[in-house]
Amino acid sequence: MTESIGSTLSPVPAAEPALLASHRRWLLWLVAAQVLFVLGVAVAGYATAALGRIITLQTEPVDPRDLLYGDHLRLRYQISELPGSLWRGPTLPRRKDAAYVLLEPAGNDYTAVGIYPEAPVITGQQVVLRGSVQDVWRRGLRLRYGLERYYVPETMTRQMRQRRRLRVQISIAPWGQARITQVDTLGVVR
Repeated sequence: MTESIGSTLSPVPAAEPALLASHRRWLLWLVAAQVLFVLGVAVAGYATAALGRIITLQTEPVDPRDLLYGDHLRLRYQISELPGSLWRGPTLPRRKDAAYVLLEPAGNDYTAVGIYPEAPVITGQQVVLRGSVQDVWRRGLRLRYGLERYYVPETMTRQMRQRRRLRVQISIAPWGQARITQVDTLGVVR
């Protein structure tokens, strides 16, 4: 009975070194891929702001407060609901179809002059903003651009207590990615 417990247990077989090296290599590749993905997203955002063309759009805030996320603005742009007569495709679009909105300067802001199913060729001061079709009805389209939410800095929170018209600066990169770069208040919405 004085026998040691370790002598009754069978020894654990040693893992093959090649198998461990292979697993370690795969783990390193996976970690490197995740790090590169995160860096790529960050670089794409900064490149959009640095290399993109700056345009301004008029909008109004829809909902200035969210209990889960804090102060943010849900934005409704003037180019979010457009007349169906601007559609330049052979057939009417359906929900979730891609839509490329051709914008031209009109005073200080840009306005929509056409909606295309594929990216159109631009000239001069024109820019293309990519969106997706949210709703289609007899006389119009509702589009979403991925720019409808803007988190409000603390310095702007007091100004947003009243519903105000806004001028939003957007940077549109040559490869089509868009990002909000600045939001300015104009006047009180009545």
